[in-house]
Amino acid sequence: MKKLVVCFTFIVFSLSAFSQSQTNERARWFTNARFGMFIHWGVYSGAEGIWKGEKLRNDNDYAEWLMYRNRIDREEYLTLLDRFNWNEINPEEWVILAKKSGMKYVTFTAKHHDGFALWDSKVGDYDLGNYTNPKRDIVKELAEACKKHGLKLGLYYSHWVDWEHQYGWDHTKEVTGISAEKYDQYWQEKVIPQVRELLTNYGEIGMFWFDMWIHHAHTVVTKEQLLQLKSLIRELQPDCIVNSRLGLSVEEDPDVDFKTLGDNQLGSKKENFPWQSPATVAHSWGFHALDTEWKSTSTLLKSLINNVSLNGNFMLNIGPRADGSVPFEITQRMLEMGRWLNVNGEAIYDAEAFDLDKDLHDWGRITCKKEGNKTKLYLNVFNWPISRQLNFTGVSTKPDKIYLLADKQQKPLQHKHTGIFTQIELPVLEPDPFVSVVVVEYNQQPETVQQLVAKTTDNGFSLTPRNRLVTGDTLQIIQKNRRGTIPEHAGISAPEKLKWKIYIDVPGKKSIDVSYSFQGKGSEAGITIKGAGTTLTHKVEPTGKTVGEPKSDWIIDNFKSFRIGEILFPKKGFYEIELEATPGKEKVQFQWIWIK
Repeated sequence: MKKLVVCFTFIVFSLSAFSQSQTNERARWFTNARFGMFIHWGVYSGAEGIWKGEKLRNDNDYAEWLMYRNRIDREEYLTLLDRFNWNEINPEEWVILAKKSGMKYVTFTAKHHDGFALWDSKVGDYDLGNYTNPKRDIVKELAEACKKHGLKLGLYYSHWVDWEHQYGWDHTKEVTGISAEKYDQYWQEKVIPQVRELLTNYGEIGMFWFDMWIHHAHTVVTKEQLLQLKSLIRELQPDCIVNSRLGLSVEEDPDVDFKTLGDNQLGSKKENFPWQSPATVAHSWGFHALDTEWKSTSTLLKSLINNVSLNGNFMLNIGPRADGSVPFEITQRMLEMGRWLNVNGEAIYDAEAFDLDKDLHDWGRITCKKEGNKTKLYLNVFNWPISRQLNFTGVSTKPDKIYLLADKQQKPLQHKHTGIFTQIELPVLEPDPFVSVVVVEYNQQPETVQQLVAKTTDNGFSLTPRNRLVTGDTLQIIQKNRRGTIPEHAGISAPEKLKWKIYIDVPGKKSIDVSYSFQGKGSEAGITIKGAGTTLTHKVEPTGKTVGEPKSDWIIDNFKSFRIGEILFPKKGFYEIELEATPGKEKVQFQWIWIK
């Protein structure tokens, strides 16, 4: 046995990053809030996704697109207002629901693509004030309710698309065309004066949320028009933040306050600028009577936590009906989230990303907060281990205290810390049925070790192409396909070396398995695995084909695992594991190494 050398030359220590360095003062409240409500409500709410017995003419089932999809003219579209029960519509109830749900801001569709203003606008006659008696001004009522209950008010305004104004952008103009002069007439006649109204008559507006989901270079809108609109906001309400769906990216214009991801798109990487996911509880944004795609409370909470763990926000939509009521399924889930946040909100509000890879641990996500000299890590446990042991990898600093966030007494949890590994003893009963939070406190800024493979919940190490040490190799990772029946893997067609870094806290012999697919018939292909002074060799075997989906003519390459031996890890410490693959004439489709 060769002498083990714990080589720190390949171990990269770093200090945890706690601040979003590209956050301006305007957006500070936004990154502190983390969770908000989106409200899609308008004329379309009276149809509930169905027009004259016909469902919305698009399988995406976005009910708010009814006017365009079903080719309804302006005056007939407005007959939907006859279905509204104005005596029951009380926007304050939406704000109260938001507050009970733990949300810190509300964003309302003041004008959606249908061009109808949900306030008493003096710009034209296509607004709520002209079609209600007595007049209703939902923006005003929401502004007053938000101020009363201490929530920030955001306004959604469709600036690019407007199906009502003769010179606004309607996608049928892809056929007919429109001149820049005519579009600018719409811009100057409607967009600029209406946004001026909203910024002037309704008190503090925390956010303007625009909805141009492609870059301005691919639209009829000019950059000059967008800058004119942004300048108006900066002039009238300098503290109002603006999102990237204005049509200007945060990279193109650093004065844009936050990035908006795609609809229901969650974060996938840590960013140092503010960003947000707009999301639905079901599928449609406006209420759709035929919508049945309800996400669970667990799914929604995990989405919120995921975003916060990457420095992002989560804005969850309600689509009230024509009487103002919110569907039971939405209310139920939001109130459950509110009860969770009432106990665990410390892990969300004003919390940020921690400097470890988001997929390092298989049990959940980490958020963090720094308070003076003290640092708190919040281990949001999505999957409570049956073993009642939580494996936490990557921090070399010894924790000062570990406890459950739900425990008001902060009774310390027993734990063992060695090197960069902490094993936490959990109680038999998890404190929350959705997500439980373990707090790890440090009296200093914790130091981390990067590019590790963490110990899994079942005490093994899964070494994959994705979590390898990136050392300049040209490895191509092939995404899973055929509905996941073909797993993610690396197609190795020339000799290749891959490396991983692990930390062994319990020395001893560990079994080594490798999983791959090989469709060759020859015997020239081989795999060698090295670690802790041991070299294991394996002659690659043909794995053949398998049926991915029964009775579907679904024949795919078979991935099979092989036990190739054991490696003795003689002491605690860091180890580098190396794989050498020699494919021969046929490629080796490498999936993983399993060490346990």
